[in-house]
Amino acid sequence: MLWSLIKILLFVAAIAGLTYGAGYLMESEGGVMITVAGVEYTLGPLQSVIALVALIVVTWLVFKLLGLLVATLKFLNGDETAISRYFDRNRERKGYKALSDGLVALASGDGQDAMDKARKAERYLAKPEVTNLLVAQAAEMQGDKRKASETYKKLLGNDSTRFVGVLGLMKQKLDAGNTETALKLAETAFALKPRHVETQDMLLKLQADSGDWKGARSTLSAKLKYGTMPRDLHRRRDAVLALSEAKEVFAEGNTVEAREEAIEANRKSPDLIPAAIMAARAYIEKAKPRYATRVLKKAWDAQPHPDLAAAFAEIEPDETPEARIKRFKTLVKSNPSNAEARMLMAELHIANEDFPEARRTLGDLFETDPTTRSLTIMAAIERGEGGSDAVVKGWLAKAITAPRGPQWVCENCHNIQTEWAPTCGNCESFDTLSWTAPPASEVTSPTGVAMLPLIVGAIEDKADEPVEIVPEAEIIEEADEIVEDTETSEAEPVEDDTTKAQPGFIDK
Repeated sequence: MLWSLIKILLFVAAIAGLTYGAGYLMESEGGVMITVAGVEYTLGPLQSVIALVALIVVTWLVFKLLGLLVATLKFLNGDETAISRYFDRNRERKGYKALSDGLVALASGDGQDAMDKARKAERYLAKPEVTNLLVAQAAEMQGDKRKASETYKKLLGNDSTRFVGVLGLMKQKLDAGNTETALKLAETAFALKPRHVETQDMLLKLQADSGDWKGARSTLSAKLKYGTMPRDLHRRRDAVLALSEAKEVFAEGNTVEAREEAIEANRKSPDLIPAAIMAARAYIEKAKPRYATRVLKKAWDAQPHPDLAAAFAEIEPDETPEARIKRFKTLVKSNPSNAEARMLMAELHIANEDFPEARRTLGDLFETDPTTRSLTIMAAIERGEGGSDAVVKGWLAKAITAPRGPQWVCENCHNIQTEWAPTCGNCESFDTLSWTAPPASEVTSPTGVAMLPLIVGAIEDKADEPVEIVPEAEIIEEADEIVEDTETSEAEPVEDDTTKAQPGFIDK
């Protein structure tokens, strides 16, 4: 508001000044006399000023017209001029308009319109480093892989677009299933831009899938170096890669190097169960049972697992059942109420033929957490205590339909695997398998197939009455026959009070 008032006052002052000057010139005497072709022209002061201003304007116009004429001649000659720059700016404006429209069409999923706009932008701009990427992506959206591949290869010729070209070709090779070429392109892209997160992840995945564990560990170190991975996650995944490398070295027969890799993997991630087992067995081979015990205890405290118990039994393979029970108590003392610990100790007592203690150790686990393994242990206890076939078969019938318990489950796709692996066999995601109970178990746990006597050795028969401890797999096979039996005859009634109180009795 104030500025508008100031401009009005300045305008009024300028008009007043011009009016005053014109009045002064009109009242002044004298003037300018000009003789042209013998004719004299006398101009007053005001007329002289007006003539001078007109002369200046005409001179300016003449010079401008001469400049336009020269520019036209240069334009016709092909030189860069203001006229050519005008047309260039016009073409550039149209080109960038087409480019922006193409990007919008690409984002909206209209591949044909995006390709048309890309061609138009390419014609107007004549800057392939700008338009080729749009052409390639539009061709991919249309399904024209040949055109997209040719365009990506054109991007390789420019330093500023080489990385984009390599990345586009790598994705094409991945879609085609050519992982070997995709791995080489991923390595090239990583060399061009080692900080690019997507390239790091893709290279790491391809290296893991191809078994290049050393290369994968190098890529993992780069992720830590450039700050794209937390340090604790790096230690965990480096341990997974070290374990995978140890398994491969072991398969090649170099057991010494394999032991060192396994020990390193366990050092990096003590809670990684396969690494702990392999490291413990490496210490056992080196006659270092104390180190093996320490490794397994640390892993057990983090996550109880049947394979850890199996490896713990290998430390003293020839010990008696009583000695084994005593030694295993040191393993489970940190979490005695854990389901795995209770089932493990119950199996050890069965191996020692102490069936009442096995029942006490198992407690009410068959009710609070009924699984195939816990119910099968109850069937073994009943058989060991001389229970009737009807009671045993009742427990087995429950075991058939019970959940399998914890298994190796992929956190990404929830696929169940029979054994641990660095990558999921279904979705191929890296380091996503965890030992947990799936929502709906469909795969039998490989570690619960047999009772612990198969781990610790066969039980000697009793002198007065032989007691057979049947592997879980055989018990389950026996239970499959129950359904057929119940179709033709009723289950045998239970006479004693103890067996009547047990669940699992089959009544037709």
